[in-house]
Amino acid sequence: MSDVQDFIKETVTANPVVLFMKGTAQFPQCGFSGRAIQLLKASGVSKLVTVNVLEDEEVRQGIKEYSNWPTIPQLYVAGEFIGGSDILAEMAESGELVQVLKEAGAVG
Repeated sequence: MSDVQDFIKETVTANPVVLFMKGTAQFPQCGFSGRAIQLLKASGVSKLVTVNVLEDEEVRQGIKEYSNWPTIPQLYVAGEFIGGSDILAEMAESGELVQVLKEAGAVG
């Protein structure tokens, strides 16, 4: 495995909630990343780590390979790939997002 894949695996397994996004939680650089942050905050997430893929092209490409998912943002909870902003929106609407975050100990 490459250094980038090692970094990604370490990041998603060492933190309860990780969002690979464009920009930062304070300053999202695309609408989808901004929407993902809004949904997570609305769900009460307290333990969120974000990775700005715009800072490192290798991470930007590597995360797509890691998840086999073509778009960013990408959410990982308890080491598991959850999906992008559309999936987050569906999960938030059904109440499933809060449940997943609670199970990971990331709400509080």
